[in-house]
Amino acid sequence: MLTSETEKKTGKIAAMFSFGQIADITAYQSFTLLVFTFYYSVVGINMGLILIGFIIWSVWNMFNDPILGYFSDRTHTKWGRRRPWIMIAFIPLAIIMVFLFTPLLPIGSANQIGNFVYFLIIIIVFELFYTMYSLNVTSMFPEIFLSKKERTQANNIRSVYTILGLIVAFILPGLIIPDFTDSAYLTEFQIFGVIAGIIVVIAVIIFLKFGPKEKEEFQKDYEKAFSLFNSVKYCVKSKSFRWYIIAEVCNWFVYGMLPIIVPLYAKFVLDTEGIMTSILLGLTFISAAIFMTVLWKPLVRKMGNKKTWIISMSVWGASLLPLMFISDYISGLIVFFLIGVGLSGSLYIIDLVVSDIVDEDEVATGLRREAGYYGVNAFFLRFSNVLVILAIASVFSGAGWAEYTPNPGIDVIFGLRSLMFIFPAVALIIAIIAITQYPLHGEKLKSIQEKVKEIHEQKKSRV
Repeated sequence: MLTSETEKKTGKIAAMFSFGQIADITAYQSFTLLVFTFYYSVVGINMGLILIGFIIWSVWNMFNDPILGYFSDRTHTKWGRRRPWIMIAFIPLAIIMVFLFTPLLPIGSANQIGNFVYFLIIIIVFELFYTMYSLNVTSMFPEIFLSKKERTQANNIRSVYTILGLIVAFILPGLIIPDFTDSAYLTEFQIFGVIAGIIVVIAVIIFLKFGPKEKEEFQKDYEKAFSLFNSVKYCVKSKSFRWYIIAEVCNWFVYGMLPIIVPLYAKFVLDTEGIMTSILLGLTFISAAIFMTVLWKPLVRKMGNKKTWIISMSVWGASLLPLMFISDYISGLIVFFLIGVGLSGSLYIIDLVVSDIVDEDEVATGLRREAGYYGVNAFFLRFSNVLVILAIASVFSGAGWAEYTPNPGIDVIFGLRSLMFIFPAVALIIAIIAITQYPLHGEKLKSIQEKVKEIHEQKKSRV
């Protein structure tokens, strides 16, 4: 049991740790919300070129992420394994937030190839520094918070900070950019990039200054770290990881699809834009913040990660159904609030599941390999990005919207509705089926947790 004093200490550590989460979410969700719409409707790049760009970007990420995870696990410095990479990455990441919205050639230029090449280079550079930062921050979580109760308490605090980052990423653009699809607001996009970059810098400085340090007992694990090939092999050999990653790819498909399509769905289906679009997304994550605390945290403690995740994905899928039928803003507000209920469950549970998988791996190998797992995890998650863009490209091309036009027909409207419900619903059904086979729960998980405690005591005795 965590005593009240221990809970208070864990809460303080989690609060400082979670500033790293604000920077992570601000950067990546701003990218997810705006970059597709910016280059498709504002810069005017053809859908086919955008598809090619995102496929190349995703292939790059499939190798970038596990390689960075491999190097992180093998790093040994006086600052630890993870913190040096965070210190290297966060300033370039902040600067790139501005360049994301600064196309090479003037908007409307007949030379699409120039802006396409710039688009491809800048999203690859963004992903390099984002992954370098995010993978190492995320990898610290299972190491800093070792017990199940510490993790659920810390994750509750961390999830609230996640929601703060999401509100910044989704509300702030609408306050600055009146219409996400209008090229007249290029300067406003760049102003948002500057502000987002400043938020990243401030949050990471607080994290580095006041956040927790890495535990000494794990600092020698780098000496026995696996080769890159073996690191990937041992991750994929894990039955727990294989079933989890299917569900995670499907969840990330939905995470990726919704914010990308919301600006266009809001404008052409709900007849709204700018700050009103941002309010829709903001309401979703305000709802998520509420239900993480009042619903998913107690359910996880009572039922465990597996059953709770299945429930949350079921609720999430059901909440998306009205998006096929609504056509007014008020209905949109209600539906987007309800979407936050199920979505928050997945946001809350996923890192708890990965932490259990890392524990199981430590029992098998004797090593803490958080970055290795998160790197291989990211390798597969990038596949979801390809699926998202393929789905969008197929729907837009089939509806005659490969080139952005401000007055789409009924086929485009149906396509936007299907991208918001049909595709995500199929993904969530696959995820639910996969996670029913996930083996780390009940007595097996309890046994893993007891063995991990013994291993950690042995490592402490060697320090």
